[in-house]
Amino acid sequence: MTRDMAEAIALQAATFIFTEDTLRDRFLALSGTDVDDIRARLQHQDFQASVLEFLMAHEPDLLAFASATSEKPETIMRAWRTLGGGEGLEW
Repeated sequence: MTRDMAEAIALQAATFIFTEDTLRDRFLALSGTDVDDIRARLQHQDFQASVLEFLMAHEPDLLAFASATSEKPETIMRAWRTLGGGEGLEW
């Protein structure tokens, strides 16, 4: 997976999260960010990885996003890894 593809998936994920009130509120609470911070950080690779990680941390959210975008959960995980998610972890 290319970085451009991974970034596109992460931006779709951010759109998915921030158009769902419950997901948005949970993301904001767990990440400690606010809307202005998100706008400033959305183009950063580490933040994009954190958006995907947020979805992967709760399987129903991951599956809902996968369904909404017709992406396989495995593809979302590859995008997360491409953006640096899980660096230093043994799989």
